[in-house]
Amino acid sequence: MKENLKNIKESFENADINHIVDLLRHYRADSRAGVQRLVSQYERKLALLEKEKERIWKMYAYERKYRQFSLICGVDEAGRGPLAGPVTAGAVILDPEKEILYLNDSKQLSEKKREELYEEIMEKAVSAATAEADWKRIDEINILQADFEAMREAIGKLSPAPDLLLNDAVTIPGIAVRQIPIVHGDALSASIAAASIVAKVTRDRQMKEYDKLYPEYGFASNKGYGTKEHIQAIKKYGPSPIHRRSFLKNFL
Repeated sequence: MKENLKNIKESFENADINHIVDLLRHYRADSRAGVQRLVSQYERKLALLEKEKERIWKMYAYERKYRQFSLICGVDEAGRGPLAGPVTAGAVILDPEKEILYLNDSKQLSEKKREELYEEIMEKAVSAATAEADWKRIDEINILQADFEAMREAIGKLSPAPDLLLNDAVTIPGIAVRQIPIVHGDALSASIAAASIVAKVTRDRQMKEYDKLYPEYGFASNKGYGTKEHIQAIKKYGPSPIHRRSFLKNFL
């Protein structure tokens, strides 16, 4: 019990979960106020972690329901609503043996958390892919068909190929693989949530690059969505080369 508080703190910070449990058991008897603050802090962290693990377990309900399929793929998109830029589809086959905490509908996550999860998904997934349909294609065949086209392309890039698709609310035409559409699937299925994150991060990164080419529209911040400032810029400067003309009829 004579250990320096700094060393005790470093022990907690550098420990894995099982070791933290052992440390808590050991230091609960230490009466020093600083040690007790550390114990309380890490007990709260462990409680939050257990709560998150329970939430993630529920997020795998559909994956467990269809566990007779060996390669379950989540499919989702980002960018159906913006006035500019592509629609981007994500397709992800998660490895059930590699836990990824904090998966959720990408819209419910901060940009920083999405970026962190993107890297973890790409590292741990069996396979993950994205594809896009650009603004010209959206104007040519409409946003829904362009979305389906991007989804089919993303799924086609996966290796190994999936034997079941869990989709966010849609049934994709022209796909031979069995599909399960799930309303609000990005909040209910870990696989779909992963796909939504991969699609969102990929598209957001691309819109930041377009912002460098067309800075007057604020693409880095609005990602092409119809914010007040974005609409004012369209009216002032006219549409950029990446604007969806079919989406601008009410503004021009």
